[in-house]
Order: sequence, then C-alpha cells, then structure tokens
Amino acid sequence: MKKIVLTGGGTAGHVYPALALIEKLKDYEIHFIGSNGMEKDILKKYPNITYHKISAVKLERKLTFKNFLIPFKLISSIKQSKKILKEINPNIVFSKGGFVAVPVAISAHKLKLPIISHESDLSMGLANKIILRYCNVMCTSFEKTASKNKKCIFTGQPIRRKIFKGNKNIVNFNNNNPYLLVLGGSLGAKFLNDLIYDNLDDLTKIFNVIHICGKNNYQKIVHENYLCLPYADNIEDYYARSDLVLARAGSGVINELLALNKPMLLIPLSKKCSRGDQIENAKLFEELGYAKMLEEENANYIKVKENLQNLLKNKEKIIKNMKKTAKNNANDIIFNSILKYEK
Repeated sequence: MKKIVLTGGGTAGHVYPALALIEKLKDYEIHFIGSNGMEKDILKKYPNITYHKISAVKLERKLTFKNFLIPFKLISSIKQSKKILKEINPNIVFSKGGFVAVPVAISAHKLKLPIISHESDLSMGLANKIILRYCNVMCTSFEKTASKNKKCIFTGQPIRRKIFKGNKNIVNFNNNNPYLLVLGGSLGAKFLNDLIYDNLDDLTKIFNVIHICGKNNYQKIVHENYLCLPYADNIEDYYARSDLVLARAGSGVINELLALNKPMLLIPLSKKCSRGDQIENAKLFEELGYAKMLEEENANYIKVKENLQNLLKNKEKIIKNMKKTAKNNANDIIFNSILKYEK
C-alpha cells in the first residue's frame, strides 16, 4: 500500500483542509506529523490516521527571548521529522502550512521525498514562504496568489464533504427570528466574544444567536434566544441552521461559508496581532460581493448591528452572487497533483 504523510497545525484551519483531502486517499496508509496542539486533539477521532508528534517552533510577532531560541529548536524539530520520515518512507508529503510543517518539509526535501503544499490565504504566510523553496508545487486557494510564483497552481480550498450534510434542526428557538452564527475561530476571538457578551439583550431581540466562542474564551451564559458553545465538531449543523454569519476571516471558514452560500460579516484579525492576511481575505470577499467587512479598530456594536441588518435585507442578492462562483473541485485537483508527483 502507498503511504502519505500529511503535516500542519496550530489551528483547526490547518487541519480541516487536510481532512478534506484524506477523503480521497482511500488507497493510502495515512500518517500525520503535528505538534501537541489542536491538531492532535482533532485527529484523535480518526483511527485510520497514525499521528506522530514533534516539537513545534513558532515565531512570535513581538520582541521576545523565545525567538532567539528558534534556530536551536528548529534543528531539533528537523531531526525528529527526519527520523519519522525515514521510518515511514512515504511516497509523498502533503503540507498544509503553519509552523509545524516547516521542519517536516525541510526534512522531506533532504530525503528527496516529493512535497505538495497548500496556502489558504490570499498572501503567503512565513511558513509557506519557507516551504515554497522545498516543495514541488504550492497549491493556492486564491487565483491571485498562484500568479505570483511559477511553482504555484490555483486549486481552491479543500472542503470536507460533511460540510454539505448539516442537520439544521440541531437548534430550534421558539420564535421566527433569523439565526446568526458567531464564529471566533477554533481558539476563540476575545474581541468578537466580548462584543456578543456585552450586547446580548439587544442582539437577541433581532436574532437567535448561536455563538461558538472558542475553547480559550468560553463563558457559560444562559440567555433567551442564545446558545454558547466552546467548540463544535459538528459545525456543519450550525452552518445549516444559520441565516447569517459573523466571523473572523480565516480562509478555511470563509471558503466553507462561500461554498454553502452563507452571507457573512467579517471582522478580520487586526494587524496589531497578525500579518494582515485576514484583512486581505475579507477585503477580497467584500469586493466580490460575498461579505461585508469591518476592521476591528473601527468596529463597535452599533456598526455591527447595522451591517448585520443590511446583510439580512440583501441576503437573497448576496446568495445569488455566491451561486455564480465556480464549483470548488480543489480536492480533485490536489489529489491529481499527488498522483503526478508521488514516487
């Protein structure tokens, strides 16, 4: 049987696209190299995937002593990765990016293993800029990203089949209010969460609110027309129930919402604590007519409420626009690339 090693992690956004691809890998022995982070918890539920843990090296976006230790930790991570890859001897490595994937890609290159990688965001992150030097091909979610390097090909975002099979009856409030799904990302978004917590009385007069707040920001709040969850493995059910979505602008989530034709208000992660990739994603989706966008520095409850009401008013127009988008077949394109490059 052929073998494949997948790698990536740090957030769910680096894992779920890999899981979408795994649906195509029925004839492969599947291994995943990750850290002790969220990817390990998610993949526990998949007995067909053998998990291998390495030490992760993450660049902090601030002046800290931890960054001076990165070269030493990276050397250790590369040694760990190389040992695991030698033992598995895979036909190919698929990287979803993120800091966990860097030592794996470097090790795979040293062992002359073919590498396929994927970049979800409009602009390439630091990890994938490094991995680009070592991979055979970099797949991208956005066409504009692929145009900037001859190694890149536009594939779209891999999306799990289960996303399209949600049960909307998972939540039913006893009124006719539209359903608003609030997503703070897999780890949570304090700004979005506080905005919801502080304005529940007014917001729940207009919407039934389903709030997935992240494991790091969960508060057990009981309120009329409101459901709060720390995390949802069955996110497809809450997608199916929602009429509108308020979210950050990670590429994984917004591409799933696009595939499901869900109008969205995006408040991307601020440049103060990111490289600005979510802002670029959100601006593009607003330009294409899929979403409204508010930058965090300019967002307050009044503006959020006004934008949500505007989205609701123009819901059918936005959905019609979304339906014009070409069907995503990223899973097939990436799988064909794996077949092309595997040894």
